[in-house]
Amino acid sequence: MYETMLMARRIDERMWLLNRAGKIPFVISCQGHEATQVGAAFALDRTKDYVAPYYRDLGIVLHFGMSPKELMLSAFAKAEDPNSGGRQMPGHFGQKKNRILTGSSPVTTQVPHAVGVALAGRMQKKDFISFVTLGEGSSNQGDFHEGANFAGVHNLPVIIMVENNQYAISVPVELQVGKAKISDRGIGYGMPGVRVDGKNPLEVYKIVKEAADRARSGEGPTLIEALTYRLTSHSSDDDDRQYRTEEDIAEGKANDPIIHFQNYLKEMGVATDELLEDINQRVMEQVNEATDYAEKAPYAEPEHALKYVYAEGDEA
Repeated sequence: MYETMLMARRIDERMWLLNRAGKIPFVISCQGHEATQVGAAFALDRTKDYVAPYYRDLGIVLHFGMSPKELMLSAFAKAEDPNSGGRQMPGHFGQKKNRILTGSSPVTTQVPHAVGVALAGRMQKKDFISFVTLGEGSSNQGDFHEGANFAGVHNLPVIIMVENNQYAISVPVELQVGKAKISDRGIGYGMPGVRVDGKNPLEVYKIVKEAADRARSGEGPTLIEALTYRLTSHSSDDDDRQYRTEEDIAEGKANDPIIHFQNYLKEMGVATDELLEDINQRVMEQVNEATDYAEKAPYAEPEHALKYVYAEGDEA
């Protein structure tokens, strides 16, 4: 878990440097969300379950089989980008072989997609569940309500996890949702609603595992609200100093989930400073190799822009 969290962080940090150097166009960060993502992903079965991640979910897609090299190819929009061949912005994950559902730019469309996959599994009598994530701002969109309601009506094996990082771009959560918790909405759709400390991967693992066990045994969907904090601006095009105070940002960084988990592992006798440094070096070697490969990889040929748009050959 720790190594996957750290890999997500180091890839993200590298992408910011590449963006500021003018080498990649855009970053939408996972920093602060790693514990939520990795704890949840480890509670699923990556050999058969489907995930519909939202744009911050580096930790989830890493655990489900995407490599640092593939993520860097996406950041550079190169021809080998497994998500879209360089057509989509970074963070639009999609990889059929690893059951990562393709995401699109309008937020929250992934919720009805994941619910539909769960319905398909039910109809085909297949043994898998679907797992979908979104931000708390997205939980105010129509797609969230329609998807959650459909999942509840049909008692589908789907887990909906809201990664509540307190800000929908620049709008704080108290201006998005009345007095209620996001998790309180679950009862309206006939499913449990659970709130969890998203900065603790083990707590997230426990809650998602319970939800997965419920779904597999036919008990239906679960809504999970993981409380976390976005340690960066919303994206590389945003300046969070315009809407967050220095004190707010400092408090968020003081609760960095990676540092907390490091300390926990040392306190439990699971890790030493030497082991953690070894892990960091191993991670950085992979990040450096991925960066070098992706930067040198070719872009798609211009005519490739028409591929998959029009039928070709015998398909016409």
